[in-house]
Amino acid sequence: MEEQALTIFQKIIGYYFRDEKLLLQALTHSSFSNEQRINSVGNYEREEFLGDAVLELITSAFLFEKYPDMPEGELTKFRASIVCEPTLALCARQMELDKFIRLGRGEENTGGRNRDSIISDVFEAVIGAIYLDGGMEAAKAHIERFVLNDIEDKKLFSDSKSTLQEVVQGQLKKDVSYKLVSETGPEHDKEFRVKAIIGGNALGEGTGRTKKAAEQKAAYAALLKLKEQGYVFKKH
Repeated sequence: MEEQALTIFQKIIGYYFRDEKLLLQALTHSSFSNEQRINSVGNYEREEFLGDAVLELITSAFLFEKYPDMPEGELTKFRASIVCEPTLALCARQMELDKFIRLGRGEENTGGRNRDSIISDVFEAVIGAIYLDGGMEAAKAHIERFVLNDIEDKKLFSDSKSTLQEVVQGQLKKDVSYKLVSETGPEHDKEFRVKAIIGGNALGEGTGRTKKAAEQKAAYAALLKLKEQGYVFKKH
């Protein structure tokens, strides 16, 4: 990866590494290191293991302090909605992390750069790299900026389809359905575009590598519009 790209990414996240090799490793998929036969850098897997634990700890402490009256079961569900793969991939794309991942040609050609599983893993690896480079406070600041900055919306994203169903049927007294607008790309790298239809009108649109993922994003877009209009969503 060019030094300029590393500098750009560090500017985006607002953290500059003392040891850039840690960041380079966090951004490197095994397909790239195997293909290039790079042993000096390795891949993100070990840092992802560490970042996952740091993310869970920081998120747990944040929720514990922010919601003093919330019981353990609800805290567990809330945390799960924040640190799950789709939500972390959403956070990662907001910082354009997907553009900086180093992939092998095979993984690149089969759509790896758009795969939530890879993007979310690299996101956790970057957290692990920041922890190794700057300690817990630096990792905490990063997580608070990119994950915990709007957790109510993040929870909404995780529960989007079921929440939208409840709001539409309960408050609007209408039905919700999903319409496939387009399906593009080769079999191994398809992109689906879906609209959330409420009472015959399209309220949200989303894209994804699967119909389910596209529907989730369409539901989320619809919920954000309803939220702007003053609708209140019941806590799960």
